[in-house]
Amino acid sequence: MFVLLNLKAYDCDPVAIAETTREVSEDSGVRIAVAPQSARLEAVAETGVETWAQHVAPVDHGSHTGSALADSAAAAGASGTLLNHSEKRRRLADIDGGLEAAERAGIVTVVCANNREQCKAVAAFGPDGIAIEPPALIGGQQSVSTADPDVVTEAVEAVGEIDDSIPVLCGAGISTGEDVESARDLGASGVLLASGVAKAEEPESVLRDLVAPVA
Repeated sequence: MFVLLNLKAYDCDPVAIAETTREVSEDSGVRIAVAPQSARLEAVAETGVETWAQHVAPVDHGSHTGSALADSAAAAGASGTLLNHSEKRRRLADIDGGLEAAERAGIVTVVCANNREQCKAVAAFGPDGIAIEPPALIGGQQSVSTADPDVVTEAVEAVGEIDDSIPVLCGAGISTGEDVESARDLGASGVLLASGVAKAEEPESVLRDLVAPVA
């Protein structure tokens, strides 16, 4: 199982969380990556944890003020990027452009989608992974794997119809080891989470609980 931790713009210490995440990953043998704000990519990468960008723009070098360049993310130490998160929705053409930008920069991708149809549409672009995350459950107390398990199984089936080599992650409300175990049992290859760790009083305890069932 792959655990992708998105720190969003939460008021937390990304370096401290990254250091803890690296230790938990090394101790458990579970792959865990951290996606901080762009300005903290390099500092997080220096901890040795697998580091991801929260987004990259579908552009190359040029007149693109405010754009998050994939090349810049890679230079700062990112090895992967999220695209089309529910808080950063993009048109299909921009998702395709973002995938191309990431490929040029040599970083892997996970594209977020919120239903079966979107999963099939983005699977056709050939991302390295797809995360299913119904917006209504993001940041809530119920995980998608328990509140609406059919969403996960349908996403796995939909992606498999296009390309069964693309892993599917389960997002929205993931916060416990039970959630991770449920996601795995439903066919997911990993989980995408945020507030469960980023807003936790004891991130290490949460992380260790998360990976315990799949370590």
